[in-house]
Amino acid sequence: MTNPLLIEHHDGTDWVTLNRPESLNALDPSLIDALNVYFQGLQRNRDARVVVLKGAGANFCAGLDLKHAMARRGGQAEPPGVTESLDSQRRIADIVMLMRRCPQPIIALVQGAAAGGGFALALAADIRIAAKNARMNCAFIKLGLGGCDIGTSYFLPRLVGVSVASELILTGRFINADRALAVGLVSEVVEASGLDAAANPYVDAMMTASPVGLRLSKECINMSVDAGSIEAVIAMEDRNQVLCSRSEDFQEGIKAFLEKRKPVYIRR
Repeated sequence: MTNPLLIEHHDGTDWVTLNRPESLNALDPSLIDALNVYFQGLQRNRDARVVVLKGAGANFCAGLDLKHAMARRGGQAEPPGVTESLDSQRRIADIVMLMRRCPQPIIALVQGAAAGGGFALALAADIRIAAKNARMNCAFIKLGLGGCDIGTSYFLPRLVGVSVASELILTGRFINADRALAVGLVSEVVEASGLDAAANPYVDAMMTASPVGLRLSKECINMSVDAGSIEAVIAMEDRNQVLCSRSEDFQEGIKAFLEKRKPVYIRR
């Protein structure tokens, strides 16, 4: 069987590929399990400092593999019960929560379709780079479901504001790459063939940060998004800066800056 998730590690960066191109990288149980296992394992992983998430073939991810789900349900005399359905739902939602909790920044490279659950994966990343042919949508409401699913109603208003988020969630309409760039949903739009190359400057910049400084910065952004006051944010920032200033990496960072060279950090 083909591995549904490919992981290549290069110099502190994990390049993670959704590998079901024949199904538009749709989320079937094997891919869902593989994503959960991978992102769960990042919590204590000190070798991977940055993650680049992409899809094999012409698409990022078309969401839930409905053909597989319907074929599986077709063999059942009755629809699954509430507990079984909730378990299945949560297995997918766990992926985006693990993506936010893992200390490594995640760069999503989005080409072709990023629909439903695939859109949710892109939203859960820290940075999104889109190919010119990228088309993203909250497909759920077009399937007889609610439009809010897998964290989309959490991420979208924070990324693009309530008005655009409401439009996308309530209509299920696609947002293309140019508009996604205009509303701040993606950082850059490039040719599909140039997606990997477009990620490299972001990776390089992050790799010049100290390992602990990078991890704490992602944590602080997460906390600040939902913080109740500026005092709470400042307290987190103060704590992080003191922690970083006590590390050996801080000394190396200062030395490298003064010597006008790239810092060399100890991996830990």
